[in-house]
Parts: sequence; C-alpha cells; structure tokens
Amino acid sequence: MFEFFMETAPTTTTGLPLSAILAIFFSFIIGIVFGGMALFVFRGFIMNRQLRIAQRKATKMLADSKTEAKDVLVEAKHEADKVRNSAESELKERRSELAKQENRVMQKTEALDRKLENLEQREQSLTNREKSIDETQSQIEEIRTAELKRLEEVANMTTEQAKSSLLEMLEGEMQQETSRRLREWEIKIKAEADEKAREVVSQAIQRCASDVVTETTTNVVPLPSDEMKGRLIGREGRNIRALEQATGVDLIIDDTPEAVTISSFDPVRREIARQALSKLIIDGRIHPARIEEVVTKAKEEVEAAMIASGEQAAYQAGVHGLRPEIIKVMGRLKYRTSYGQNVLQHSIEVAQMSGMIGSELGVNVTLARRAGFLHDIGKAVDRDVEGTHTQIGADMVKQWEKSPEVIKGVAEHHFDTPTVSIWGFIVSAADAISSARPGARRESLENYIKRLKALEEIADSFKGVEKSFAIQAGREVRIMVKPDEIDDLGSMRLARDIVKKIEDGLEYPGQIKVTVIRETRSVDFAK
Repeated sequence: MFEFFMETAPTTTTGLPLSAILAIFFSFIIGIVFGGMALFVFRGFIMNRQLRIAQRKATKMLADSKTEAKDVLVEAKHEADKVRNSAESELKERRSELAKQENRVMQKTEALDRKLENLEQREQSLTNREKSIDETQSQIEEIRTAELKRLEEVANMTTEQAKSSLLEMLEGEMQQETSRRLREWEIKIKAEADEKAREVVSQAIQRCASDVVTETTTNVVPLPSDEMKGRLIGREGRNIRALEQATGVDLIIDDTPEAVTISSFDPVRREIARQALSKLIIDGRIHPARIEEVVTKAKEEVEAAMIASGEQAAYQAGVHGLRPEIIKVMGRLKYRTSYGQNVLQHSIEVAQMSGMIGSELGVNVTLARRAGFLHDIGKAVDRDVEGTHTQIGADMVKQWEKSPEVIKGVAEHHFDTPTVSIWGFIVSAADAISSARPGARRESLENYIKRLKALEEIADSFKGVEKSFAIQAGREVRIMVKPDEIDDLGSMRLARDIVKKIEDGLEYPGQIKVTVIRETRSVDFAK
C-alpha cells in the first residue's frame, strides 16, 4: 500500500514525491525527540557528578577552616598575653613616675616652706633695721639742729645769711671760671674761624678782577649857547615847565653857565630827562608837544636799555633762568649808585664772588650766585616803597623766586634778621669784598669826617673809656680804658657793647674793627 501510495502520490517541482518528503520530515522529528531525551539523561549524570565533587570540597573546606580557626585562636591568645604583659609593665612604669613626681612635689613644697620662713625672718629683720634707721635719723637731725645753732652763735649769722654768702662766693667763682673758659674757647674758635675765613676770602679775592670805579651819576647837560637856554625856557617858562612835568625832575639853568643841572631822587627819571634834553638840544625844535613826544620816546629807550642791561648783567654774573620781571627791575640798578659805585656792576661782582665762596664752602654755587646777584634788588624801588632795601628785596624775590636759600641770602646779608643762615654770611662777605676793595667807592670829605667823629663819640660814651681814636680811614677804632675801673673780662664785654652800638646807630661801608686796650703801668724811682 505504501508502495502504491508512493507510486500513486503526486510529485513536487523538485522531482521528489511528496511521500518521500514526509518520510524525511517524520524521521527528523523522531531524531530530535530521541536526541533531547539522551541529552537530558546525560545532563543529569553530569549534575550528579558535580554535586558529589562539591560535597567532597565542602567537607574538606570545613575541615581546613576548623584547623585554621584553631590556629587563629591560639595566635590570638598569644597576642592577648603580650598586650596584657605590655600594659602591666607600662602601668608599673607610670606608677613609678607618679611616685617620683610626688616626691619632687613634696621636696619643692618643703623648700618653699623654708623660703617663706626665711622671708618672714628677713622681713622682721628689715622692720627692725628701719626702726633703728629712723631712730638714728632723728638723732642726726637733733645733732644737726644743735650744730647749726652752735654755728650760728659762733658766726653771728643765720642759716639763710650763710647760704646767701656762700652762693655769692660760688657765683663769683663760677662767673670768673666761666669767663675764663669762654675767653679760651673764643680765642680758639676765633683763631680757627679767622684762618678758614681768610683762606676762603683770599681765594675769592684772588679770583676777582674788577675795575676801579670811575663813573658817577651825570646830572649836568651842556648847552651850546645862551640862545638855546632861552629856547629851552620858552615863553614865560612854558617849555621848561612842560619838560619838568613830563619827566618829574627839577631843571636848574641859572646856577651853571651854559649847562642845565638835573635834580631828582629817582635815577631813572634823571636818565630819561637827560636823554630827552639832549635830543631836544640837538633837534632844536622845543615846544610842549615836541617835548612830550621826545620824553615818551626817551622812556621807551630807557626801558629797553634797562632790560638789555639786566640781561647782560645776568649773563656776566652766570645767573640764568630769571623771570623777565626780575631782569627789568635789575636793569634799573644801572642808573643807581652807592658811594659812587654802580649798583648793577656791584651786583655782578657780588654774584661772582658769592659763587667763589660757595664753591670753597661746598654749597650750591648756582644758588649762591643767584642770591648774590639779587641781594640789592630792593635798591631799585626803595625810594618808592617804605622799608629797608633788604626787606623790600626779599619781598620782591618771594614773588618770582621760589628758592628759600636765595630769599635768605637777600634778606640776611645785612644781618637784619634774628637768625642768619650760611647764605646770609656768604652774600654779606661777598658784598663787603666788593664794596670795601680799593677804588670801589668814593666818599665825600664831609661824610668821612662825620663818620670818624661819630665813631669816637660812640666809644667815649661808655663808662671807663679814657681815650678813643678812629684810624685807618674809619675802618678801625682803638679804645684806651682805665685799668682800675675795667678788668680783662670787662674789656671783652666793652668791645662787644661798642660793636653792637656801632651796628645799630651808624651807617658805614664794609666793616669796622673795634680794639679795646687795657694797660697797667707801674712807675717807681731809684734814688
């Protein structure tokens, strides 16, 4: 039947009959079923075997763990014994240390107790000594009082009188000793200072080469003829009045023949009037309108000349960087003289010598020159402003010059201030060198004689002066004193007092030397 079925079964596209395909499929299914059953049986066998192996391992591990536990327990017991032994030994050591500390504390406590006992004993001893000292002092005070009373009875003087007498004696001795030492110090310091000053001044003088002063202020303008004098006066004097009003000077025509004398306290006005008058005389056209025109032009020329002179003077003095206002004011000094010496030329010399002295002393040469150049700037306006030329000059310099050293040099060069700095001394020394050198200044005979008489009168006004002589053209005054009225120390004080009075009450160029001579003569005759 199967074969019939195979024979009669339809075929597929592959050429195999459907029955063959079904047979293959059923065979595959049966193989899978039997294979699964065989795999299950084999797996169970494998699992049983692994279970037996695991049981044997577990039994072995349990036995090993028991053995290890026993070893650990034994080791732990050993460690515990060691720790217990160590703790017991450490406890013993600490107990021993505590015992030692307790012993030391006890010893210190005993020592402190002994010290406290000693201190109490000392305190008691000191108290006893204080009581003894107080008693002794009381006894000494009683003895002192008794002795003082006895001394007062013997000396017929009270304690206060004795103190006063003793103090007076000590004061006299101290005054003599002080005066003696002051004299020694003064001689020593003066010798050193004079030597240094001579060195510095000689260096400055040797390096200064100035001309002898020959120029004086010109106040006379010559006239070519009497006709020009009449034209200058004008109808009813209108021309001369117009010239005087425009220039601010006084014109004197009648005193000097063929000349016009110009009189004014302001040298700048005199110079303007001189130039204007000279131009009018040369031009010949003299009338009020022309006079005003010429005077205006002369003012401009004089101002320009002052600025040029100020700049040239600053260049010659080696002073740079001055403000134009200072240059213009310094130019006014070209027409100002002092004892015949031109003040602007004098300022140049003082600036140069101040720089030389400053270089010798080791100070700032630039500031020294600037202070020397500006030291007489106040003389340019001292006729218009009240005050001394040093004070006026210092106030003017403060407006344009910010250097305090320069201001001090201007203000202090005549020692008008309470204190004098090194800058004042430098400018004062340079000023004295420039003004006191031969030929620097001229002086009228009348003023010269007045100054000599004033010197002798000042010296004679002091008590104890026998005679006084002004010598060396008034630059030294020698004073003879009475030896029985003035001692050596008194002669020193007298010299200082005379110097102070000369400085306060007399005007003089340069410096004046005051020499006090005390001479004691003993005369006897051999018979």
